[in-house]
Amino acid sequence: MEKVIENFIAYMREAKKASQNTEISYERDLKKLARYLRKQKIMDFSEVTKTDLQGYLKELQKENLALSTISRNIASIRALYHYMIRTGKMQEDPSETLKPPKLEKKMPEILSVEEVDRLLKQPNLNTPKGIRDNAMMELMYATGMRVSELIHLQITDINLQMGYVICHDSEKERIIPIGNVSRNAILQYMEHSRGFFVKNKKESSLFTNCSGKSMSRQGFWKVLKGYAVDAGIHRDITPHTLRHSFAVHMLQNGADVKSVQEMLGHSDISSTQIYLGMNVARMRDVYMKAHPRH
Repeated sequence: MEKVIENFIAYMREAKKASQNTEISYERDLKKLARYLRKQKIMDFSEVTKTDLQGYLKELQKENLALSTISRNIASIRALYHYMIRTGKMQEDPSETLKPPKLEKKMPEILSVEEVDRLLKQPNLNTPKGIRDNAMMELMYATGMRVSELIHLQITDINLQMGYVICHDSEKERIIPIGNVSRNAILQYMEHSRGFFVKNKKESSLFTNCSGKSMSRQGFWKVLKGYAVDAGIHRDITPHTLRHSFAVHMLQNGADVKSVQEMLGHSDISSTQIYLGMNVARMRDVYMKAHPRH
């Protein structure tokens, strides 16, 4: 079974261009499966039945592993058997009925309106870097776009006169309106800051790093973390925290779910509805604190 795992990992690396972390996870999960199968006197992956795999799944559950770990193990097993069928080593897939456990959706971390306000006041608007950072954070909070969408914006994606931005996700484009605060922040950046960083006139990225190259995810994350510390926000916030905060604050101020779904670029409205639960939780908290007869 070791040889099969070795060949499978090589296939994932060369044909599927799997990352090193993915390779390590697959190898660890499948070696664990192999150890279990040997205890069951099964010496070849091709001898495994659906019942054998269901038994293994029960063993994983007995170990009180995290649901995400069990789900990853199932993904590793299914990938192995897809490979074995593809290469003609098996005719039927015993893993096809394995279903990952349902993962509980965690409530995303959000900032209060007051915390966002403190955060957005941190950049020094007397420096090119501060002007750039202010424009990036204001735009992200104004639109709820993903960090990957923010850093891939081109100059041509912003229409300041009409007040909107064209956002590109993996499947389609969407147009998101921007308010005057964000619009003015970008205008200041374009007039007084971008030229400080960008020396190559052919560079079309809207936001760049200090070397004039397109801003990276890590670069923006470091910018955000630094200002969060300066603002006295000690929680572990990420760029996605601004996206979550945008969604909740929009709903709290009366936006309908469908509009927020479109602005966030969610294909399924159930992804947006999680924010409604947070809105209700906040309203209950406000009620309990403020109503005289709670």
